Amino acid sequence: MDTHQWASEAPEQPRRGVGYAGVLEELLPIALWREDADGRVVEWSLAAQELLGHTPDEVLGRSAATVLVPEGNRELAEELTRRVQSGETVGGTLSVRHRDGHPVTMEMWILPAADARGRPGALLIAVETSEVLRMRDSLAALESLFTQSPIGLATLGTDLRFLRVNEALARMNGVSARNHLGRRLSEVVPGVNATALEAMMQRALDQGSPVIDTRRTGRTPADPARDHTWSCSYAPLRDSAGRTLGLIASLIDITEGQQALVEADRARHRLALLAEAGARIGTTLDLQQTAREIVQVLVPGLADSADVQILEEVIAPDEAGAGRHGLVRRLAAAFPDSDAPTAKLLPGMTFQIPRGSVYERGIAEGRPMNLTHADIPALITEPRAEALRGYLSTRIGSARLIPLVARGRALGAVAVMRLTSREPFDEQDSLLIDELLARAALNIDNARMFTGQREAALTLQRSLTNHTLPDVPGLSLTGRYLPASVHDVGGDWYDAISLPGGRTGLVIGDVMGHGIHAAAVMGQLRTAVRTLARHDVPPDRMLRSLDDIVAELGEDEMATCVYAVHDPAAGGCEIARAGHPPPAVVTPEGRVAFLDGPPGTPLGTGAGRFRSEHVPLPPGSLLALYTDGLIESRQRDLDEGMCLLAEALGRPGLPLEAVCDAVLDHLPVAPAQDDVALLLARPLFLG
Repeated sequence: MDTHQWASEAPEQPRRGVGYAGVLEELLPIALWREDADGRVVEWSLAAQELLGHTPDEVLGRSAATVLVPEGNRELAEELTRRVQSGETVGGTLSVRHRDGHPVTMEMWILPAADARGRPGALLIAVETSEVLRMRDSLAALESLFTQSPIGLATLGTDLRFLRVNEALARMNGVSARNHLGRRLSEVVPGVNATALEAMMQRALDQGSPVIDTRRTGRTPADPARDHTWSCSYAPLRDSAGRTLGLIASLIDITEGQQALVEADRARHRLALLAEAGARIGTTLDLQQTAREIVQVLVPGLADSADVQILEEVIAPDEAGAGRHGLVRRLAAAFPDSDAPTAKLLPGMTFQIPRGSVYERGIAEGRPMNLTHADIPALITEPRAEALRGYLSTRIGSARLIPLVARGRALGAVAVMRLTSREPFDEQDSLLIDELLARAALNIDNARMFTGQREAALTLQRSLTNHTLPDVPGLSLTGRYLPASVHDVGGDWYDAISLPGGRTGLVIGDVMGHGIHAAAVMGQLRTAVRTLARHDVPPDRMLRSLDDIVAELGEDEMATCVYAVHDPAAGGCEIARAGHPPPAVVTPEGRVAFLDGPPGTPLGTGAGRFRSEHVPLPPGSLLALYTDGLIESRQRDLDEGMCLLAEALGRPGLPLEAVCDAVLDHLPVAPAQDDVALLLARPLFLG
């Protein structure tokens, strides 16, 4: 063990330990120690100190069993000691106690060794098991890399001579791995710009930085009749101390891979187009806008023209009849020549699909298909068919018909074409267009369903509400309702009800949510208010009754509401709120104030905390009831909206219709994210 210096026991007393880390120990620290015939530690290496934590002062002269052997291993240690002292060498995996008490699993060899008095002692050689496994795995990985990698790999010394070459590189060069060893690249394959490559290798060594993907072209004994191109990379090879040992080289034959690179670039382009389509198509739930977005993605990136056509029975199913079967409507189109006959094919046109045509077959089968020049005229059935057919037959180089199918239903089709000046659609183009339009079909269907649902909700709301306000004594009334233009129609409403004694009930409300369901809940509340009002129910009791009604509709239902009863004889209103924005009162002089009375809780919570307040309303004043869609939006908060509303209302002398216009002009609500309802009431001077 001449690579180690020891802490050892002289015949009289133990010595301190020193040690030297050789090449092997840099990779795998080896702990060594000796025990005398009495089992005392008499020599202790520095590697042992590093692995087990004990300094020489702490371990020399002490019983190895006491210091190093875990409690449960004492009997095994005594047995091994007897065997070694009898002359046997033993080895295995054993636990040794670290200075801090935790066991260290080690691969150990215990050899007989006489102590200073000539008695039978022991020499122990140990390495940490985890380090052995790490080294084993590292060596196995390196070996596997060299033997199994399809990439040409080699290591070269600082003199640029081959030290190791894998079989992949040997096959590329047409020279056996053995015949590489000890030779330079210029000696092995001189016909591959070897001198220039060796200069690059030397630069990587001198600068200590890798050279990545440099190309070499030439011929080797592997294929002497044909040029090959390789991608070569060189990186300095260093040891753990940072010393440069040489180079590692990797080579990939890219001769046949050039086409693959082109295909990969096309694949990236296709993925980018799909990603762009995902971002650009379906930005709204407007059917025609979605169709226009499809055309904008297709032209000119993938085609010279695109024509999006939807079955009329899909757009308006309630109106579909036997005479409408096979009728299609063009929603969006783009054609290359503004002065060609195709320029007259405009969105909104309808035409009947010819029976037995390729168009009818494509939609019926739901399968994309390439079109021949004989098929293309079948797509054109407008009055200008002959002129269009002549144009298309001379200008179109290739065409494809892609049915729009979503949720198992045919919605229509998209016809795409390329001019004769452009490469025809190939298989990859067709796959990309088909995939893009398969995704777009879902956007079309979503827009179609949204449009249908929105129209149904608007129809329901119109049937449930009558925005024509009655003539009532002592009050001038006007109101506005604006449905949301982005999301959906909702549950906002207002109403005025004639009550006994010349009084008038005024109500405004907002059902949470959008669509048909919100409109239906709104209709129930409006009917309930009208019924209860005619029984002369006061405002606070009215809201308690509505709270019970909304709670019975389901735990997820909620609404806000203001109910007021105007009495000309009393000169004011009794008003109660249920979580609704505060009404605004404008004096005849134009001063605006928002009611600060009890706001109440939203309807449906079951809390039932509603109280009425009396609000004086002299002739010429103004009471403004509104929903939160008027004052709140993504562009402004609630306080800013109320300030803007106050500015718009504080204009005395304007007719009510003009006041409405001023409010909606001052608080722009289009495109709105929520419905808007506004009800204005002005007490009249009674003669």
